Amino acid sequence: MEQSKLWTKEFVINAFINFFVAVNFYLLMVIISDYAMKNFGSAPSEAGFAASIFIIGALAMRLFAGKLLVRMGYKETLALGVISGLVMTLLYFEANNIYLLLIVRFWHGASFGITTTATATIVAEIIPRKRSGEGIAYFSLSQILATAIGPFLGMFISQHGSYSMMFTVCATALVISLLLVPFLTLRKKELTAGQKKEMHGLKLSNLVEVPVIPISVICLTIFMCYSSIVSFLAVYAQEIHLVDAASFFFMVYALVVLISRPIIGRLFDARGENIIMYPAIFIFAAGMFLFSHSHTSYELLLAAILFGIGFGAIQSSTLAIAVKITPSPRMGLANSTYFLFSDIGMGTGPLLVGLIIPFVGYRGMYTVVAVILLACLCLYYLLHGRKEKSRKQIIIEWEPN
Repeated sequence: MEQSKLWTKEFVINAFINFFVAVNFYLLMVIISDYAMKNFGSAPSEAGFAASIFIIGALAMRLFAGKLLVRMGYKETLALGVISGLVMTLLYFEANNIYLLLIVRFWHGASFGITTTATATIVAEIIPRKRSGEGIAYFSLSQILATAIGPFLGMFISQHGSYSMMFTVCATALVISLLLVPFLTLRKKELTAGQKKEMHGLKLSNLVEVPVIPISVICLTIFMCYSSIVSFLAVYAQEIHLVDAASFFFMVYALVVLISRPIIGRLFDARGENIIMYPAIFIFAAGMFLFSHSHTSYELLLAAILFGIGFGAIQSSTLAIAVKITPSPRMGLANSTYFLFSDIGMGTGPLLVGLIIPFVGYRGMYTVVAVILLACLCLYYLLHGRKEKSRKQIIIEWEPN
């Protein structure tokens, strides 16, 4: 394999696996609360927990996924994640009360944590280090497409089909992923005796990649802000009477990300992360401020464009930074650490901003979030941005598969 080659067979297969796993996740996420209320008569709080316990399961497994990747191997861990996800998806057919549903959701989330950590680690290993920004930008498009297609399928099937049909589609997506796994050709990474000794035992350095924590803290804060959009867009749109425009919000967002992401990736590789991150954080903050003061459909959709440029760039660039600063043998831990923090941000964000809404309303809440995003400019500088020049002097040896 040429070291500079990006679009390899393994890259494409891994992206497709990630896409189908993400479709399974997003399709179920948009309907599971409604399913719990209609089928089991659950209270809204129980139904909401049925959605969020998935994230709890993913969070719990992120702590061990990195170590699992090192011990089992990348391909074997990926297969384990996909198979366990398929089993959990099939168990939705048998979950006949809310308690069984909660158990299934937790372990489904755990399998998702394994699979997505594995696919991210595989792509970090197979792309050339000098093209890491571009490679991760292209790979993450598989996730972006799933965020558009998954919820669309969920809403469409819920209106025109049945829940059994929905679970069948979700299971089919994972069957396709499972069929693709054997076609991956990955060399199992052999560790030295010293590396094996270092990975032995239950200690902090075996659960998280400590150097990745600063950029992950930035990611946590920004994902927390982004989660306020995902969680309260529908309610906010009703309050400001822009429901029709809001229905196109994430379609516009996804389209902008699809167009801008490859450009962002190439710029990241050519000029470094600071040239991306500072403008991206500012653009995201500007979009949030516009969003908080939107009175027309055009303003709301312009905010979606700014989110696509700003948050879209941040999402791929922070993962590329985590890859960039991590030696190859610890790539699995780096990815599990990154996703652990981003999941915490997505999970705690709705709860925290929900505490603000009764006091300042939705517009006030989104204004506060915009101010927090502006503060992230300083946070990024302190935790990572000011160190970029010195970090460029360190050359990390890259071992292509």
